[in-house]
Amino acid sequence: MIRQLFVSSRPLSWVNTAFPFAAAYLLVTREVDATFVIGTLYFLIPYNLAMYGINDVFDYESDLRNPRKGGVEGALLDPAVHRITLWAAVITNIPFLVYLVIVGTPLSWLVLAISVFAVIAYSAPKLRFKERPFLDSITSATHFVSPAVYGVVLGAGIFAQFWFRPSLWCLLGAFFLWGMASHAFGAVQDIVADREANISSIATVIGAKLTVRLSFFAYVAAGILLLFTLWPGPLAAILLIPYALVVAPFWNLTDDEAERANRGWRKFLALNFVTGFLVTMLLIWFWVLTPCTVTFGWTAYAPLETRYSGSYAPLTNGTDFGFVGGSPLAQHFSACVSR
Repeated sequence: MIRQLFVSSRPLSWVNTAFPFAAAYLLVTREVDATFVIGTLYFLIPYNLAMYGINDVFDYESDLRNPRKGGVEGALLDPAVHRITLWAAVITNIPFLVYLVIVGTPLSWLVLAISVFAVIAYSAPKLRFKERPFLDSITSATHFVSPAVYGVVLGAGIFAQFWFRPSLWCLLGAFFLWGMASHAFGAVQDIVADREANISSIATVIGAKLTVRLSFFAYVAAGILLLFTLWPGPLAAILLIPYALVVAPFWNLTDDEAERANRGWRKFLALNFVTGFLVTMLLIWFWVLTPCTVTFGWTAYAPLETRYSGSYAPLTNGTDFGFVGGSPLAQHFSACVSR
C-alpha cells in the first residue's frame, strides 16, 4: 500500500511544486524558518499525493488502457486502495494547511485556496477540469505556478502588492506558459487511451498535430517573456529552447501514432532535472547580486521609477514606499540601503 501511494504521488514531479514555493519564499524573506520548511514539505509530498492520487483514483478506467501507467509516470492503483488513497490525501494535507492558514494573511489564504481548489477540481467528479479542453492545461499550469505565487505573498505579507511589477508578471507568465505547454504535450501520448475511455482533453479535441504545435509556440512565447525579467533572468530564456526541440520532432504527428509522443515525454522528464539545476544556478546568481531582501525599489519598475546603473545597490530608502518608519520591515530595508 505504501509503495502504491508513493508511486501515485509521482516522485519525479515533487520538485516541480516544492521548488517554486521554496525559491519564491526564500528570495522574499532570505530566511530558512519553520514556515519555509513546512511549506516546502507540504508542496513536496502531500500536495502531490492529493493532486495525483485523486487523479489515479478517478482515472482508473482510462489508466487500464494506458500502457505507460503502473510506473514512475503514473500509478495503476488497485481499486482496493482507492479509498485509502483519498483518505491519505486528506490526512496528510490538513495539518499543513492548518499551519499555513495560521501563519498567513487573507491574501495568502486566497492564493492557497485557489491552489488547493485547482488540485481537487482537476480530477474530482462533477468538476473534472481535466476533461474540459484548454481549461485542463490552464488548471495544470496553476498546479505549478500557484506555489510560487503563494511563496511570494506568504513571505511578503502585507507588502505583497509591491511585488506585482511587470518583471514579476513576465516571470510568472513564462512559468505558466511552460506549464500549459508541458501539460498539452503530455496529453498527446494519451489520445488513444483517453478516447477509448471517453475522456476529453485538449489533445483529444484538437488532435495530436495541433497540440504539439501549440506546445511548441507556448514554449517559445515563454522564452520571449523571460527576456523582460531582471538580470540574470533573461538567460533562462535559453533553457526553453531544449523544450521546443523536444516537441519539434512530433510536428506532424497523427492521432493514430500519438503514443509515439511518449519518447518525447521521457526526454521532457529528464530535461526537467537539468533545467532545474540550471535555474537554481541562476537563482543563486540573482541572490549574490541582491544581498538583501529583494526590496521593491530595486527594480526598474519601482513606484518612484528608480533606476540602477552598474550595480544592484538600492537607490531609495524605506520611507519612499510609505512604510511605517518604526516597523521591523522598514528598518530592515533601511539597513539594506546603508550597506
